[in-house]
Amino acid sequence: MNPSAAPAAASTVLTGLAPIVSPSTVVLILGSFPGVKSLAQQQYYAHPQNQFWKILQAVWPEKPLPSGADSYGKRCGWLLDRGLGVWDVYGACEREGSLDSAIRAPVANDIAGLHLPRLAAIAHNGGESFKHARHTRTLGVPVYQLPSTSPANASWSFERKLAAWREVFVAHHLL
Repeated sequence: MNPSAAPAAASTVLTGLAPIVSPSTVVLILGSFPGVKSLAQQQYYAHPQNQFWKILQAVWPEKPLPSGADSYGKRCGWLLDRGLGVWDVYGACEREGSLDSAIRAPVANDIAGLHLPRLAAIAHNGGESFKHARHTRTLGVPVYQLPSTSPANASWSFERKLAAWREVFVAHHLL
């Protein structure tokens, strides 16, 4: 053993967030795993540069999203009122930072175990989530890959992302 070699850092297993779903969920949006800010705040898509909430507001401009410091619970209700659900493909993993490429030793969530009676589609938010499409397709509903709302996905304009997201919601009569 090289005495000058630094010991390997111990990895911490991170645990994701609970699903936001109801028996009325029609489209389940699956991310990969919450970022550092989302985990710290215990809120999906908490990073201010993530476009998730901005895209949803643009899809339903006539239904203002609750805002303010204590609005997260109301935003979750807003999602459910639109027929949406949110969860992640991974329930736990090891990761430094927030990038999907840094995810190690992921543990998949039991998506089939949600038992959503009105589920009509799965929408994967980004490429890492979409790697699980072979599993989500076993639920017998259409599965879509949507462009990631992450600030790391700068190659798609907001308008292009919005059009792709809107198309899925239109296809499943949520608009």
